[in-house]
Amino acid sequence: MSIIKSLNQTSEKAIDVGEQYYRKTQEYYKLKVFQQLTLTMSVFCKSAIIGGLFFLAIIFFAVSGTIVLTEALGSAALACLIIASSLIILSIIAYILRSKIDSIVIRKMGKNFFD
Repeated sequence: MSIIKSLNQTSEKAIDVGEQYYRKTQEYYKLKVFQQLTLTMSVFCKSAIIGGLFFLAIIFFAVSGTIVLTEALGSAALACLIIASSLIILSIIAYILRSKIDSIVIRKMGKNFFD
């Protein structure tokens, strides 16, 4: 009978250890998900703030550049065309470099995600 009691106690200990492992693993994954969500939200918030300010700066540079070119060339339409052409060229360059931008983002996020 003592062998059965011993097996029963051993199996109860194994069940307790398994449940404890399960709880700890669950806590770990909750913390890992929380870390990834906060990191993602932080990146999105920083991108929105920095991107918004950068966008405003581009608008002000474009307007001031147009005003300067209007005074230099004597034609507001020509100045607007030059500024618009410059912005389109910059957009095309960014479009060409999009795969490099993707690889940089994936590399940076991969370090945080897989650690």
